[in-house]
Amino acid sequence: MRSFFGLVAVLFTFSSFGQIIDPVKWSWKAVPAGKDEYKLQFTATIDKGYHTYSQFQGNDGAVPTSFTYEPNKNVTLVGKSTETCAKTHEGIDEVFGVFQKSFEEKVVFEQLVKISGPTTLKGSFEFMVCDNKTCLPPTTKTFSFDLTLAGSEGEKKKRIDSVDNVVVEPVDTSPASTLTTATSTLTSYYQHFFDKEKFGTAISDCGTKEEPITTWLAFILGFGGGLLALLTPCVFPMIPLTVSFFTKRNEDKSKGKFESVFYGFSILLIFVLLSMPFLIFNLSPNTLNAVATNIWVNLLFFVIFIVFAFSFFGYYEIALPHSLANKVDSASNLGGLVGIFFMALTLVVVSFSCTGPILGTLLGSMATAPNGKLNLVVGMSAFGFAMGLPFTLFAFFPNLLKSLPKSGSWMDALKVVLGFVELILALKFLSNADLVGHWGIIKRELFLIIWFILGAAVVLYLTGVLKMKGNENVNRKSPVRLFFAAVFFVFTAYCGYGLLGNDLKQFSGFLPPNYYSWFEKKTQCPNNLNCFKDYDEALAYAKQQNKPLLVDFTGYNCANCRRMEEKIWTDPEVFKLINEKYVLVSLYVDDYEKKLPDSLQYVSPFNGEKRTSYGHKWSDFQTVCFNTNTQPQYVLVSPDEKLLNTPWNGYDANPDMYQAFLECGLSANKLK
Repeated sequence: MRSFFGLVAVLFTFSSFGQIIDPVKWSWKAVPAGKDEYKLQFTATIDKGYHTYSQFQGNDGAVPTSFTYEPNKNVTLVGKSTETCAKTHEGIDEVFGVFQKSFEEKVVFEQLVKISGPTTLKGSFEFMVCDNKTCLPPTTKTFSFDLTLAGSEGEKKKRIDSVDNVVVEPVDTSPASTLTTATSTLTSYYQHFFDKEKFGTAISDCGTKEEPITTWLAFILGFGGGLLALLTPCVFPMIPLTVSFFTKRNEDKSKGKFESVFYGFSILLIFVLLSMPFLIFNLSPNTLNAVATNIWVNLLFFVIFIVFAFSFFGYYEIALPHSLANKVDSASNLGGLVGIFFMALTLVVVSFSCTGPILGTLLGSMATAPNGKLNLVVGMSAFGFAMGLPFTLFAFFPNLLKSLPKSGSWMDALKVVLGFVELILALKFLSNADLVGHWGIIKRELFLIIWFILGAAVVLYLTGVLKMKGNENVNRKSPVRLFFAAVFFVFTAYCGYGLLGNDLKQFSGFLPPNYYSWFEKKTQCPNNLNCFKDYDEALAYAKQQNKPLLVDFTGYNCANCRRMEEKIWTDPEVFKLINEKYVLVSLYVDDYEKKLPDSLQYVSPFNGEKRTSYGHKWSDFQTVCFNTNTQPQYVLVSPDEKLLNTPWNGYDANPDMYQAFLECGLSANKLK
């Protein structure tokens, strides 16, 4: 029964989802209680309006607070754990409707232990927190105590280890004390690092302002994102398979129309279901971006697009297995609908590498809004609706395809051109993996050379110089062919223009960064600017130079980041401001390959997971301190870590606005 009530509580939680809700602050310490004995004290400070629960509950209702200690031969638990609170409530709980014991404001849990030698005691505890209407999901935290043999009852050795509220008391430095300060120093460092309160509110309200996202705006953004996803290379190859599936089914028109509607509805339903884990399990919106920037995911889709390309070239056909197709055709009505649903699921899964970054950006902007919970559902539903609608309409009128000319060379030529386009787009996935993995293979020049060769191949094919299998006898003088030959000639010439060392602003977001080059660059930063890639190093330099920080939350696979760098940062006035007036620090949130030293690895204050890479650290920093995980985000910070103005989120093609944003930060810095 408890699991049932717990699930009900979770389903109705997060009245402002996406805000970082943490109404309980924990601290813990080991207090000497006699020779070789310690009291382990866990203190929970609870925000007004919330309460947590006792360890001693019945079988129904809330998840009780519980403590688990890892087996340790040098530690013996003495007696039962105790709990002390000035504001204890016992009675029928408003949320669960059963008798509960709960605590408000502050509660202390204690456990007496006896040790037989110096040791480290580790473990975890679980608790649930509620207000009078809703509950947050049960939360688990880990702890660690360094315990030493006490020389005498009066010897004062105290140690506080806390993720939420660190207080380091003086530690005995006598030889009898084997306590080290490494862990407490590390904990204190991360407590300061992830303290968003130190930045305060913006000193000035000039520059950009974020308007709250309304439900209608969430729908528009989600719908627009879904339409944008249709134009990505991950979705495009599924179109001929989808059309083929519906056109080859039985001739029952009414059944075909129903199935096409169900196909679109299935896509919508899948995206609605995708929003549920973010609500129920409090997943970070950055999860989608993390998947989309994964090396192996990008390599997988590189291979998939190569396979699609050679299929378009006519070397083989990609189709459903005959046995599977026969089973679908002969299935009952229920079976047929299940098949259509899984076909829609296939589209969503295959397109995820392209839709992931779009969804991640939408989730980041919606989930941090005041009406985040509703916006999240509306936005993802609109995204699925937009993705499913064109497929439904296309399949709803399959006879339009039959009216197209069945003979002629245009269709074969189109397939070949699409094959080359698949190769052109496949290179982007390989480049993504190369950038995140720091392999140094697909440098900017090699990327352009490959695109130049592929573009030239399309021109040669369309003009009849290059012949492909099964396409020897085609009309080489068709006006349409010559038009597209001219388009690809411009594409090829533009690549050649870039190989001569010129900026290619029209390709911003597709190409590797301009500093990722065969040739030695002045710096490894955008546009040869001087930059740091570590926040602490940049902050120390900013204090030394008495300049404000431009904190650039970016990513190796962030297309909009490249557009900002190559279209906006290159503006003479903007470049001058960044170069002369600010200390630039670029923090790559998808740098998962560069590992944190063991001594600097930590437990995330956002989701409780162990963090091992710099990408995780910068992602947590952005999410916890600046309430979003979208890239690019630009934050202007004074040398003493005060927020100067409202952060700039996303891509904007207006350099004058960005210049005003930077100048606003400088003015605010002078007001301090």
